[in-house]
Amino acid sequence: MGSSDRQQCNSGSLEETDQLALGRETYEERAWGDAYRFLSHADETAPLAVDDLERLAMSAYLTGRDEEYLRALERTHHAYLDADEYHRAARCAFWLGLRLVFRGEMAPATGWFERAHRLLEREPNDCVEQGYLMLPRVEQHLAAGNLEASYAAASAAVEIGERFADADLVACARHLQGRVLLRQRRTTEAFALLDEAMVSVTAGELSPLFTGLIYCSVIEACQQVHALGRAREWTSALGRWCSEQPQLISFSGTCLMHRAEIKRLSGAWQDAIDEAQHAVERLTQSNNRKDTAGAWYQLAEVHRLRGDFEAAERAYRSASQCGFEPQPGLALLRLAERHIDAAVAAIRRVMAGTTDQVKRIRLLPAHVEIMLAADDIEEARRACHELSEVAESYGTEPLRALAAHARGAVELAEGEAQAAAICLRRAIEEWQQVDAPYEAARVRVIMGLAYRALGDEDGATLELQAARTVFQQLGATPDVSRIDALLDMRSEESISLSARELQVLRLIASGKTNKEIANELHLSGKTVDRHASNIFNKLDVPTRTAATAWAYEHRLV
Repeated sequence: MGSSDRQQCNSGSLEETDQLALGRETYEERAWGDAYRFLSHADETAPLAVDDLERLAMSAYLTGRDEEYLRALERTHHAYLDADEYHRAARCAFWLGLRLVFRGEMAPATGWFERAHRLLEREPNDCVEQGYLMLPRVEQHLAAGNLEASYAAASAAVEIGERFADADLVACARHLQGRVLLRQRRTTEAFALLDEAMVSVTAGELSPLFTGLIYCSVIEACQQVHALGRAREWTSALGRWCSEQPQLISFSGTCLMHRAEIKRLSGAWQDAIDEAQHAVERLTQSNNRKDTAGAWYQLAEVHRLRGDFEAAERAYRSASQCGFEPQPGLALLRLAERHIDAAVAAIRRVMAGTTDQVKRIRLLPAHVEIMLAADDIEEARRACHELSEVAESYGTEPLRALAAHARGAVELAEGEAQAAAICLRRAIEEWQQVDAPYEAARVRVIMGLAYRALGDEDGATLELQAARTVFQQLGATPDVSRIDALLDMRSEESISLSARELQVLRLIASGKTNKEIANELHLSGKTVDRHASNIFNKLDVPTRTAATAWAYEHRLV
């Protein structure tokens, strides 16, 4: 039937049209919105048979109609119960439980899973649904950190899926095996399994629901360990899959959220904002709070980097209202606002409360940066060491770049400018290889400070100017201002530092801590802290490292 005929059917003007046949036809064509409308109209005329109820439920899910999906699936479950088809009823119970897990409604989810188990006890023979009910166990063990039990459950699910030739179950369980291996830092084996699962996804061998779920899960796993190349590839593939189904809502919003992060890292910041805003709209429509929060967070990150701190604050708060911990972004916002104590308190609080090794990855670089700004070099060094261990274990280029960046910054803060320069050069090269211009430019700023500390003013200027060009192109206003301050050859007199402040500045530049300065000058610790704060304000610099660079620039040491 042509599109004009379908539009006429949608308007209700052709009452003789077979709505049920149209619903089935459009379902096969993956026109999910049309399928939902036709099947709903047919259901109003006469209750749908069980197979068509399943089609109605799936169409509701894929078009973001969450409550309608749950109602239709529950009707399907009871229809199978009435027909004494307990294994099919159990599968419906599994899907109901899984959706409730995604919504964070754990008590009713557990109830549906338990019902599914009891229904399968009535079946005398083995069935594939037993494998599906192992999937929640995999996730439970994974969340609890019981990795061996999680892998064993995933392996058992793979075996059942292969025995019953169920491609959906095999691909899902195999990708879960890969996620477990990632947690065990067995990166090569993990990516082999994830890639194998994705072969089934991209070949169109799976149902639409499992296709979308595995796409999103694998992309998230790649992003967690900064496997940026794979994340880009799978996000592009997800985008193509979504574009082939214009009426798809559920996974298209998640795709936009992932694309926003990729665009941000690649330096296309306005595109990232557009993608994130569109993602918020679609994800809110489909009641996906987790990914809605992720989209708000990506939006906040770009606003922060651009210097629109009020917009960033609002977006971080929106992410928090969706149940997402808006860190480390919010702590970095406080650092940019020069509320260093607030930044320190936030990052220490979230680090202390995060024991999951994978989740700590996204916090560690900010932890190092904030601790250096607070002059807590010892804590920064510990965080740097942990980040280096993680980078060595996973071996992805962005992680190695983050670790080298952090180590270079710590080395410079400790007065080891030559060692810092070696680490920083490696970080720049790594970021350039993965096409992350902002991150590379940030490293070049610290490289400039290291060169300045080594007395190479020409080299320092080249690095700082190169970084400024990138920041200017990206619209990174705070970073441009910082570079301008570092390049500004202002005199001591124009800054109006007092004699005591100049004395304190020279000692800071020589690498002494505030406590050591207090002992040397016979001052209280609070007095030295106040002098340091006044110096930073007058010089318009955020950290000891920047103040040290200024002192070298003006030949105070």
